[in-house]
Amino acid sequence: MNKLVKLLFASAFTLILFQCAPYKPEGQGVVGQVSWLEGNHMPTIVEEGKKDKRKTVGTPVKRTVRVYPLITISEVNLEDGLFKSVSAKPVTEIETDEYGKYSINLSPGRYSILTVEEGGLFASTFDGDGNIQPATVKEGEWTLLDIVVNYKAAF
Repeated sequence: MNKLVKLLFASAFTLILFQCAPYKPEGQGVVGQVSWLEGNHMPTIVEEGKKDKRKTVGTPVKRTVRVYPLITISEVNLEDGLFKSVSAKPVTEIETDEYGKYSINLSPGRYSILTVEEGGLFASTFDGDGNIQPATVKEGEWTLLDIVVNYKAAF
């Protein structure tokens, strides 16, 4: 009897496992994580056999993530590594969780994703056309955009 119960349990578990589809959230938008990186990250010479112990990916941090229609460098005022003003109006904004993770539902299109810092707005990537931290959202797809806030880091 004990073997029969184990066999039924294993069969039921296997059936349930194969019936489960991977979770796919509805809609589309941008997801990612915001991290903070500061200090000296210049290349250094280390002794043979030893590793450079400095982190270059940052520490997850809570931030406000602000979404703009796609903006270029000519549409902002830059001072001390931060954008002091943006000519476009924001589409939306969201708070990350304590691990820096965020998820923003957006309509298909192209956007600039910036973090709100104490002295202004920050973005760390630009494309060849001068677009600031661009993200393209396609119908039914989620775009991954991890942001490393590194305006107080030296490389």
